[in-house]
Amino acid sequence: MLADEDRTAHWRTVAAATGPADRAAAEEGIGRAYEQAGLTAPEWIVWAGSPLAATAAVMLLTGQEDRLPQEFAERAAGTLRASGVEPVAGGVGASVREAVRTHPWARARQRLHDDLGPAGWAGRWALSAAPLWDVTRALTERVRTGVVEAMAPEPDGGTAVRLALLDAVLGQHDAPWLAAVADTAEPDPLAGVAAVARAAGWWWPYEKAVIVAERPVELHRDEAGRLDRGDGPALAFPDGFALYAWRGMPVPAEFLQQLGELTPDRIREEENAELRRVMLEHYGYERYLEESGAEPVHRDETGVLWRIALDGDEPVVMVEVVNSTPEPDGTHRTYWLRVPPRVRTAREGVAWTFGVDADTYRPERET
Repeated sequence: MLADEDRTAHWRTVAAATGPADRAAAEEGIGRAYEQAGLTAPEWIVWAGSPLAATAAVMLLTGQEDRLPQEFAERAAGTLRASGVEPVAGGVGASVREAVRTHPWARARQRLHDDLGPAGWAGRWALSAAPLWDVTRALTERVRTGVVEAMAPEPDGGTAVRLALLDAVLGQHDAPWLAAVADTAEPDPLAGVAAVARAAGWWWPYEKAVIVAERPVELHRDEAGRLDRGDGPALAFPDGFALYAWRGMPVPAEFLQQLGELTPDRIREEENAELRRVMLEHYGYERYLEESGAEPVHRDETGVLWRIALDGDEPVVMVEVVNSTPEPDGTHRTYWLRVPPRVRTAREGVAWTFGVDADTYRPERET
């Protein structure tokens, strides 16, 4: 049995895996998952290039063709025929997700809960699964949102897509749950599900067929685990489905192409407040203040307070401070600290960065 930290490290690697799926291992895992659930093995296993393509195939096979844009319906039909499956509505039977994933998970969890007790189970989750939970959940929600936006751009047109996504087992992105309960004892009720997770992406189990998505070919994240890339897709799949993000915030692909040509005027003209904040982060607050003609609003012995108004958004307020400790060459480095808009003096702003109020902030020496 793996220690909690080893189990977490293993499943963290699985969750972040990129590159072609191990199709043979995934299909063997699917067969085992069906066998463990007491089900007959599926007649067909259909491979799709991304969760987007897989969702389209699912909708086609479950009678939702009229909810699909024509281009997605045509691509889905081609994907199915390439696997020897005719795109006939209802041809896959009912979803068996509960039988192959939900019920085995519940049994494994209950067994651990009985063995460890409530406190032991909570500790197990905290040590093995919790470190993966927030990052993986954010990633899966971003994928779901990307699929819905691509297939149903109208605000009220995504219900059928969301329902199709509910039938998915998350494959490698089930890592937090599997870190907590898989590989704990034999017989392992999640052995089949875990095998698919190690080998492939999302998959949709039905009575007669399984639709499986490839893993991404690219995954770029920042130190906080958020999707992040300034010069291309942060998450990309082999069929071209891609998601773009800057420090976790979704952005259009064409938006990133503009970042190298920003000017203060272009930043001010951006109507979307969230995109404007991305522009400011990329351009640099210090540079923006210097080049936009911002005026200092307060100055004292701690530094200089700058404020610049932005239409439809809170103002950018920063304190310019000079490090009192000289660099090796004798110069003093200048730092820019972003502070809340309510700050009215430089001292108040510097004090805020230390978590105290202006009256309390009395450093013997500022560094």
